[in-house]
Amino acid sequence: MSVQIRFLPDDVIIEAEPGELLLDVARKAGIHITTGCLMGSCHACEVELDDGTPLCTCISGVPGDRDSLTIHLYSDPLW
Repeated sequence: MSVQIRFLPDDVIIEAEPGELLLDVARKAGIHITTGCLMGSCHACEVELDDGTPLCTCISGVPGDRDSLTIHLYSDPLW
């Protein structure tokens, strides 16, 4: 079962497998997400879900309990 991932604001949509790292999914979709430590500590790769929940894409996998996920990309001027 694949999950439809939608990256905003550019409205890029890609299919991904549950458990796949969101950072890897973004790369496959041609989306650049800034990274730092790649361990979730620095929050450089942090994005927001539709409900406002922040998550680090380097340590967060595609959830298997939904058929779609919308991710809001934003950039931190300090990175």
